Amino acid sequence: MKTIEIIGYKRANLGKAESKKLRNEGMVPCVIYGGGQQVHFYSPAILFRELVYTSEAHFVKVNVEGTEYDAIMQDLQFHPVSEALLHVDFLQWTAGTPIKMDIPVHVTGLSPAVQAGGTLIIKRRTLNIKSLPKNMPEHIDVNISKLEFGKAVKVGDLKPENYEILDAPQASIAVAEIPRALRGKSASELNAEGEKA
Repeated sequence: MKTIEIIGYKRANLGKAESKKLRNEGMVPCVIYGGGQQVHFYSPAILFRELVYTSEAHFVKVNVEGTEYDAIMQDLQFHPVSEALLHVDFLQWTAGTPIKMDIPVHVTGLSPAVQAGGTLIIKRRTLNIKSLPKNMPEHIDVNISKLEFGKAVKVGDLKPENYEILDAPQASIAVAEIPRALRGKSASELNAEGEKA
């Protein structure tokens, strides 16, 4: 998995007024925990672009005034109106200890139902994964090439390698919905429509 570096500076004051001042200067207040003691710091908002606005998961190398921490993003807070990044929590990890991360889902293949006019509904954009850091995937491919009308690809259909999916096996990831024009037709009629398309 790719690692992105975040450069940080220690915070002297932790009050709300100080946090507001930092945000006005284009900084994001952050905290890193999991390594014994919490480290409060701030980083330029621009450094988070590649980490937050992406369809891949990443590890983070947090460098706070020369001290480096291996971490993952644990929690993000956004402004409800401007959607500016307000705060980031990082969790420090060590190589031999399993971690949990939300990993993005990438849909692959062409569904026969979608080709016949159905609508693909993505129910889960991420899956909660537990693994050793070395086995953590950047994303999880979900193949929909056998997805028929009214059917779903479920968590239990996936075959994870070297990691564990914590979501319920019966939870749907992707569903092929029947368009209004085709409702009332049997599954065999719908699939025949798909073969014609």
